[in-house]
Amino acid sequence: MTTPVLTTEPPGRLHGTLRPRHLTMLAMGGVIGSGLFVGSGAGIALAGPGIVLSFAAAGVLTMLVMRMMAEMTAAFPSSGSFSAHAERAFGPWAGFTIGWLYWATLVVVLAVEATAAAVIVHGWLPAVPQWLLMLTFMAVFTAVNLTAVGNFGEFEFWFALIKVVAIVGFLVLGLLAILG
Repeated sequence: MTTPVLTTEPPGRLHGTLRPRHLTMLAMGGVIGSGLFVGSGAGIALAGPGIVLSFAAAGVLTMLVMRMMAEMTAAFPSSGSFSAHAERAFGPWAGFTIGWLYWATLVVVLAVEATAAAVIVHGWLPAVPQWLLMLTFMAVFTAVNLTAVGNFGEFEFWFALIKVVAIVGFLVLGLLAILG
């Protein structure tokens, strides 16, 4: 009797489909979000330029938390993200609860992002109802997320690049306005 030869990777092993450029832009696009374009204007209108200090403090706090997560992931790599770390530290209910809370947060954030995108695009296309734009964005995002991870990475790369280019453009325009 011969031993079967494995031609594929064993079950439970992760496949490295995403490239470093995908991961970089996924991180940057996730941090930026379309809420920055819509929400920052409302925050500045309400609180004035002092909101920049709040953004800076939140940014520093987020960076510290993400560095801690990176260290935990480097020490204990797993496919379960931070819910796996919560489970390892506090038990199965902690991992279960954190995982479902994260899912619920993503569902809410996806709806907020689609609403913000629809508000922006509705300004460009006022004849198209905002609800239809939102429905279209949700359908496209859902379809992309149901395809292969490589397709998702490529989609997110290009859309995150649009956000980064827009922010760099706004910074350049702001600098030019300050310099006259």
